[in-house]
Amino acid sequence: MMRHIHQLRDWPHFRWDQKALASPLTEIRHRQGRLLGRMESLGFTLQKEAELETLTLEVLKSSEIEGEKLDAAQVRSSIARRLGIETAGTVAVERDVEGVVDMMLDATQHYAKPLSEERLFAWQAALFPTGRSGMRKIIIGAWRTDAHGPMQVVSGPVGKEKVHYEAPAAPRLKREMSAFLAWANDREDRTDLVLRAALAHLWFVTVHPFDDGNGRIARAIADWALARSDSSPLRFYSMSAQLRHERTDYYEMLEKTQKGTLDVTPWMAWFLACLGRAFEGTEVTLRAVLRKARFWEQYARVPVNARQRDVLNLLLDGLTGKLTTTKWAALEKCSHDTALRDIEGLVEQGVLHKDPGGGRSTSYSLVDG
Repeated sequence: MMRHIHQLRDWPHFRWDQKALASPLTEIRHRQGRLLGRMESLGFTLQKEAELETLTLEVLKSSEIEGEKLDAAQVRSSIARRLGIETAGTVAVERDVEGVVDMMLDATQHYAKPLSEERLFAWQAALFPTGRSGMRKIIIGAWRTDAHGPMQVVSGPVGKEKVHYEAPAAPRLKREMSAFLAWANDREDRTDLVLRAALAHLWFVTVHPFDDGNGRIARAIADWALARSDSSPLRFYSMSAQLRHERTDYYEMLEKTQKGTLDVTPWMAWFLACLGRAFEGTEVTLRAVLRKARFWEQYARVPVNARQRDVLNLLLDGLTGKLTTTKWAALEKCSHDTALRDIEGLVEQGVLHKDPGGGRSTSYSLVDG
């Protein structure tokens, strides 16, 4: 059997080269402060819009890392409702989406609350409201039992699986998680909170205490720790979005670290670099938010009804597919004639224009986009 770090004699006494990490950590902290200052200068409405975009991205991308694709409109609607933000259209939200959003917002909005068994059990139960992962019934709200064999991370087709990692056996979990939670909640530990976020992610996913959901919960724990490092519930950067973009490197770095020694300097350095790249992704979010603000400022004198405002906001949020009268009618639950009048009114005001082509497939786009 291959050796993993949790089998080492001095587990879980992690160590790292503080001197090697000093410079990148200082840079991250500097950029973190500048980013928060910049976002706070936007004003309340734009702050909330930026936070909505970031949290939506965080939820979507954390699930995508595990191969699960959630409905973006449902995620956005669920988060907006909890943040008290009005959004376009009424979207029915499924239980599994609500659960993922519940976990993420509890982690980030209540960052001052300590982690506990009960809190982690609630997060995992929220991820699997039916008590199943796909067709498989799993243990919910409790540590795994390994009743069907050891907890392994595998890839490849049935019969040709490759084992990348094997977690500590179930009888160890109570002790392992007690040690983890005691460390996570230790206010006397002077380790920088960004480094603690990196270590919390690695430590939790190495213990792998649940039947399923370990990766998403590990990333939620990292977000909880990063919110602590910001001393703010406001989220303006998405670590999960960057991890999704670097998914192959992410898994390779985890596997290499889990098969290495308790000197986790390379993992810490990689996490810091990835976080820096996540900050760069914030520029995309900020541009989208500012574009929306400029749009409504530009057309402030244009009279629009509730349906028109809804669909224009959907377009500004990146509505998937082409806007046609049929889609408009479906989105706003109105007749085709009403949709056409709404669209023609915006075309006359110079807000929308017809796309090239026409006939039955006529579509429309924002004049500025």
